[in-house]
Amino acid sequence: MFGRRKVELKSDAQLAVMARAGVVTSRALDAAVAAAVPGATTADVDRAFRDVLADNNAESNFLGYFGYPATVCVSVNDRVVHGIPGSDVLADGDIVSIDGGAIVDGWHGDSARTVLVGEQHDPADVELSEVTRAAMWRGIAAMATGTHVGDIGQAVENYVHGAVGQRLGILEDYVGHGIGTAMHMAPDVPNYAVRNRGPRLVAGMALAIEPMLVRGGIETRILEDDWTVVTVDGSNASQWEHSVCLHSKGLWVLTAEDGGACELEPLGVHPVPIAAS
Repeated sequence: MFGRRKVELKSDAQLAVMARAGVVTSRALDAAVAAAVPGATTADVDRAFRDVLADNNAESNFLGYFGYPATVCVSVNDRVVHGIPGSDVLADGDIVSIDGGAIVDGWHGDSARTVLVGEQHDPADVELSEVTRAAMWRGIAAMATGTHVGDIGQAVENYVHGAVGQRLGILEDYVGHGIGTAMHMAPDVPNYAVRNRGPRLVAGMALAIEPMLVRGGIETRILEDDWTVVTVDGSNASQWEHSVCLHSKGLWVLTAEDGGACELEPLGVHPVPIAAS
């Protein structure tokens, strides 16, 4: 899982630039989420994200990545991740994961949110999204209080199983990752408990923490477009993600404009702004 790839450590000044990329990513996701309404196409969602990048002189780190043709992934219902935006029309009751990122001055941000479209939501989908979101925040809190990368996945799994038992599955085929001068870097960040706890958590580390949960089995397959990942049993999925760093003074959620304070302080974690100098 963790291997021996070198983990990129950043200075506070570099992390401060990453925070700028994170804020652009957050604002672009705000626009994409607002565009995810009944009758909109998944291409409309992509366009809303792309327009915010353009307004902020930021680049997409998804567009062209191994040939990926869009600025975000829009994954609807049983599509877990990497759904390609296009002519598909969103309907009332859909559950949609939107995943995207930005590059500012060579530094990357990456974040994802789940959207419940319209007004008529399946209560099981509401629970799925909320448990995934809350599990992500427990993983982020563990980055502040733990000692090794593996503590993040342990915290995610503990929360999910404590909240809903085995009713929701934690995807194992896709995990979080390091982030910095590239979007995907060492180390892998699993969303479940692993025997090898991985690298130590140290200042200068930036990680994308992104649990993906499903309402059924965790087996997945890739569609003929070679990108879109769907659940084998057709069960719905949810993805939430933030890019998070440890700097010289503490933890900061790079893709949250308040650094994650609203969600983390009730968990006993107090984010500290990055001082660039």
